[in-house]
Amino acid sequence: MNPILKYLKNFFASQRVIGAYRQLLGKAQADQILQKLIDDQRVPGLAITVRKNNEVFFEKGYGYADVEQQTSIEPQSAIFRVASVSKPISASALATMVEEGLLDLDTSIYEYLPYFPKKEFDITLRQLAGHTAGIRGYRGGEYGLNRPMTIKEALALFQDDKLLFEPGKGFQYTSFDWVLISLAMQEVSGIPFADYVREKILEPYGLKNTFPEVPGEPPPNCTTFYSRGRLGFRMAIPVNNTYKLAGGGYLSTSSDIALFGQLYLDSMFRENKTQSQFLTSGIINGTPTYYGLGWQVTQDKWGRTYYGHVGNGVGGYAVFYIYPEQDMVFSILINCTNPGVLDTLEEVIGILIGEATT
Repeated sequence: MNPILKYLKNFFASQRVIGAYRQLLGKAQADQILQKLIDDQRVPGLAITVRKNNEVFFEKGYGYADVEQQTSIEPQSAIFRVASVSKPISASALATMVEEGLLDLDTSIYEYLPYFPKKEFDITLRQLAGHTAGIRGYRGGEYGLNRPMTIKEALALFQDDKLLFEPGKGFQYTSFDWVLISLAMQEVSGIPFADYVREKILEPYGLKNTFPEVPGEPPPNCTTFYSRGRLGFRMAIPVNNTYKLAGGGYLSTSSDIALFGQLYLDSMFRENKTQSQFLTSGIINGTPTYYGLGWQVTQDKWGRTYYGHVGNGVGGYAVFYIYPEQDMVFSILINCTNPGVLDTLEEVIGILIGEATT
């Protein structure tokens, strides 16, 4: 066939597909977009759970938990790394500890961790939780460390470094902030941080498939963790996230994360004085940080307010958004290091909000 005629044939065929695609509405359109991520090999596997009015509005698995074995994904049981979506979980436990009077957000971190090297300026728990403490972020290979360390042992990674700025005068997102917070929680409670979170958050609220990752001991229904390269998906490098459990070490299902989000649509949580502090954006020099205490707090491109977190870790990517005015929770988990699909996922979220609220 003449190359020009072949091009025109393919062009008009693609336009017919796009035209049909655009005519789809709501869940059907969202379903097509998510399936296309699999068909185009942009992600190996994906689970989505959407809640509306305290009920599951949309829930489905796409692609594979294990590409080689072609194991399908069940949103209620497939286990993913949720990366920094761990922070809202940890923040909920921190808020509980504050309510119990064990910790004070505005007390110096040195009151709880006297062995942490003194800096030029004091640092509070509030500044750590809001990423305004001046602690540095990852350097080099620290993002993917595969070294067994306790929370306290991990201080050696950054404790001798100077602050980037005077606490309260700048914003620097870093999971090292949550290493310090979780260690303080552990010290004052007298029990391991993971045990406190389990006893105060996971068990009471029925999060049965949310737990710390134990290196070398994958739980049943755990997805295989991938990274994406030019030649397709390959196994992600091995990592040990034990030391940064609070900031990025939890495993969960899309169903569990959505159920966790549902708590924050309950007025008991949302209107609680302590919790509301966590869901209020910080302000630096008159400019919002769009971050509360362990929670991203912002608006989408349509001006709708939401809070939650995006998580990006080795072998895992997560989007967790709560829209209080629409009474909706979105939980989307992917078993791949940063696949670069956030814009597409937010398009899906916009489509589903449109269907649910019209």
